[in-house]
Amino acid sequence: MPRVKRGVMHAKRVRNLRKRTKGFKWGRKSKVTLIKVAARRAGVYAYRDRRNKKREFRKLWNVKLNAAVREHGLSYSKFIYLLKQAKVSLNRKVLAELAEYHPVVFAKVVEMVKPKA
Repeated sequence: MPRVKRGVMHAKRVRNLRKRTKGFKWGRKSKVTLIKVAARRAGVYAYRDRRNKKREFRKLWNVKLNAAVREHGLSYSKFIYLLKQAKVSLNRKVLAELAEYHPVVFAKVVEMVKPKA
C-alpha cells in the first residue's frame, strides 16, 4: 500500500480556519494552535449571543413602551394587561416602533385600550 500524504488536507483545514479568524489580534490570526481555540470560542460566543440579542431587544422594547405609555398616564404592566383585555394582537416590537416613530398612531392605540372613566 502506498502511504497517504496529508499535507494538502492540512493546508486546506488551516486555510479555512484562517478565514474564520481574519481580523483577530496577535497570534490568534496566524498561529494554528491559537487559531483553533479562537475560532471555537468565537463560534460559542456567536451561538450564545444570537439568543442574547433577542433577549436584549425585548428588554429595550419594554423600556421604550414604558416611557411612551407613562406620558399617557399608564404604566407598562397596566398597558399590556389592557391590550390583552381589548384583544389587540400587536407585539412589543411593533408597539415600540409606533411609540418611537409614530406617536400619533400610538396615542390612538392607547386611547383605544384605555378604560373610559
